[in-house]
Amino acid sequence: MAFEFRRNYDELIASHDINVTPFIDVMLVLLVIFMVAAPLAVVHMPLDLPASHTAPSPPTEPVVLSVQRNLQLAVNNMPVARPQLAASLSRVTHGDPNTRIYLRADQSVRYGDLIGVMDLLRTAGYLKVALVSRQVPP
Repeated sequence: MAFEFRRNYDELIASHDINVTPFIDVMLVLLVIFMVAAPLAVVHMPLDLPASHTAPSPPTEPVVLSVQRNLQLAVNNMPVARPQLAASLSRVTHGDPNTRIYLRADQSVRYGDLIGVMDLLRTAGYLKVALVSRQVPP
């Protein structure tokens, strides 16, 4: 709070103006500190990586499980009966339960039926399931 003298009365009267000069000084000091510290915060470590003589592994084909309108299942567009789903997935994924399974379902498939298919996947040991949808252009 600042005080000012009035010439008429010669007494101190409280002024209700805010002095922003210290605030501006502090902000300018912080700006300079951040301008100096920002380039130092970037981690740039040049490395000379060794060469590898093995061929890169080929990208794996995604495993897509489709649920049709009539609730028939298909693994990579090959029809599969529900009891043989685990064996078919094991054959396609080479027995790796960490393989991500992309689950596509028709829009008319009920939610409960879709959860039933996801339960089949869970009992087969496949816990990484991604749901596939159709993208609509904006």
